[in-house]
Amino acid sequence: MSGFRDATQKKLARALRRNMTDAEKILWYHLRAHRFVGLSVRRQAPVGPYIVDFLIPSCRLILEADGGHHTPARDTTRDAYLAALGYRTLRLSNDDIHRNLSGVLTRIAEEAQR
Repeated sequence: MSGFRDATQKKLARALRRNMTDAEKILWYHLRAHRFVGLSVRRQAPVGPYIVDFLIPSCRLILEADGGHHTPARDTTRDAYLAALGYRTLRLSNDDIHRNLSGVLTRIAEEAQR
């Protein structure tokens, strides 16, 4: 399912956890410690060669808080790879997280129940 491929990937994930965006911090506050509908959520989790923002392993759902650092071509390749492993990716804009957090959380809950 997931696991660090090497020490470099593990180091990168740690750095990403230390340097989360404001939107990621807000989302993480609501998702962590089984606060969110009792689901276990991992942040900056490895899946294959990628490190995803948030992973809900029990429903194979990946949450990506997109703040402009992703490129469409890269996202297409990455999403296809993750889909081939059986994961669904839900992209959430930082703007939505800041302005409509309750709507974002509702959307995540709906996706998690699918």
